Amino acid sequence: MAYDASLAERVRGFVGHDARFTETKMFGGVGFLLYGNMCVGIWNESLVLRVGVDVWESLLRQKSVGEFDITGRSMRGWVMVEPDGYDSDRQLEGWVKLAMAFTATLPPK
Repeated sequence: MAYDASLAERVRGFVGHDARFTETKMFGGVGFLLYGNMCVGIWNESLVLRVGVDVWESLLRQKSVGEFDITGRSMRGWVMVEPDGYDSDRQLEGWVKLAMAFTATLPPK
């Protein structure tokens, strides 16, 4: 299955004019890298977010949020949000900002 192009377009609306971001195809989807570090991605219809281990477990308790696991091995500090968790632009912006806040703490690549 191809990634959700309309979701990618919505994410571009939040990061597309930010020179700190680059976009690349990855894991069968698309990823948005902040200073070279994966920050936000789209895999199938899911929004993939790098959020860090400090908030990871609490986010997993939320409806529509699950572990980022596309290989059979979960990645700590990463979550996947299903479509009903990012329906509105406000929800999507909140998720993108959360991932940006964590990823900005990482050293540039």
